[in-house]
Amino acid sequence: MRIRSARGLLAALAIGGCGVPILILASAFQQAHAVESADAGFVPIFNGTSLDGWEGKPEFWSVQDGAIVGQTTAEKPTKGNTFLIWRQGSVDDFELRFLYRITGGNSGVQYRSKDYGDSVVGGYQADFEAGPTYSGIQYEERGRGILAQRGERVTIAADGKKTAGEPIGTTENLQKSIKPGEWNAYRVVAQGATLAHFINGQLMSQVVDEEVAKRAAEGVLALQLHAGAPMKVEFKDIRMKRLKLADGRKKLVLIAGKPSHGPGDHEFRAGVKLLEKCLDADSPQIITAAYENGWPADPTAFDNADAIFFYADGGGGHPVLQSNRLLQIDALAKRGIGVACLHYAVEVPKEKGGPEFLNWLGGYFEPHWSVNPHWKLQSTELASGHPITRGVKPFTTDDEWYYHMRFREPMAGVTPILKATPPDSTRQLPDGPHSNNPTVRNGKGSSEVLAWAYERPDGGRGFGCTGAHFHKNWANDDFRKLMLNSLLWTSGLDVPQDGVTSSVSPEDLAANMDKK
Repeated sequence: MRIRSARGLLAALAIGGCGVPILILASAFQQAHAVESADAGFVPIFNGTSLDGWEGKPEFWSVQDGAIVGQTTAEKPTKGNTFLIWRQGSVDDFELRFLYRITGGNSGVQYRSKDYGDSVVGGYQADFEAGPTYSGIQYEERGRGILAQRGERVTIAADGKKTAGEPIGTTENLQKSIKPGEWNAYRVVAQGATLAHFINGQLMSQVVDEEVAKRAAEGVLALQLHAGAPMKVEFKDIRMKRLKLADGRKKLVLIAGKPSHGPGDHEFRAGVKLLEKCLDADSPQIITAAYENGWPADPTAFDNADAIFFYADGGGGHPVLQSNRLLQIDALAKRGIGVACLHYAVEVPKEKGGPEFLNWLGGYFEPHWSVNPHWKLQSTELASGHPITRGVKPFTTDDEWYYHMRFREPMAGVTPILKATPPDSTRQLPDGPHSNNPTVRNGKGSSEVLAWAYERPDGGRGFGCTGAHFHKNWANDDFRKLMLNSLLWTSGLDVPQDGVTSSVSPEDLAANMDKK
């Protein structure tokens, strides 16, 4: 009989009636509850039947009997170490659990690693082998080599010098915890600078990596198949739980929508990648995770997020309106997670999404109330003293600046960040769900809010901005700084006094454009 929960176990034992002592029932309940608690938050990242979400050379990787199998033979060797890369996301602070079995050779799991292309990666590795020496060590592939032997606790200083801490045990005794040729349970815990490897519940090695110039805070996850003599390695029950970032850092998840409009317009992927690159270069206190082509396939994408940024098509096709996603983001917002939306992503239907956006962002584009004309922004008004406007000077751009947003009533907690007066000509268009309406028409000469910040009563933050239809406008230093500042602020971080510093080259602007 399979019992799925502590309550289920207690009920099952109770079926035996008075023959089951109360103390035994209580003990069984406590044990089952402890198991449940230990498993809480873990999500499978291998479906047990296919390599969906993973990428590697098909001649070496397959799925057999519910396990990922990597194998080389004398007839089919690999010229160098080759890897099966998890493509649904990257990893930062996390705990990974999996079972492995190895026949000959050496293998391991790469994490926070760099993708070099052609199924080659480099970075931290949770090592294991068929032999008696390396299982459980901390190794850096294509980097500093062995960082800690099995049984060692090591601190690596900023200058690369290693200091040994209290030993865990002898490598010979620790090897006794490993079952050669059988399934073994591996656990990797990476939180901040601290990295720990466990096999079958036994701590094998621990590293505190303070060498900022060489350590990694995020990167890809991959399974290794080692070059050399023929070998076979199997992985199953691969589960991951993301951990809250250590050391006061914050996590920003950026979601780029699917390709939309013509070349140079709604370049969601290129825009998100550009913002991510700028933040990564200037803001070490924030960790970014960018997902392309709409809603993330990564089932753990939001689990340790401090803020979520949407740059995507909106309206009835907004990413949050499919399935139960509106409820999912609403639950995160109620936990204090920041939410930011840019351009079309500020629009949702009034009946479905409107109430939630008022709670998350403080305002949104409401059809038949808000409008979306193209016009040249001039004489901008910036909110003096707000962190988002630090270092931002008034600027001019020609864009599709939506205006006449629907805001909370009263606007408590909502701060207009960017305002300007649209040309009266934009108020003379025919009535329609996006083009005009009598209220807009009667507002000729009025200043309108184009970007705003919201401080929720629960402490969470929201931000909305209506520009960025044209990708070329990311070249504007002040508009770009406004957006970078807003992403830091929405994540709960302090914005530098002069704002986020960034520079963008023509090559940067041209990168990651959609093929339309």
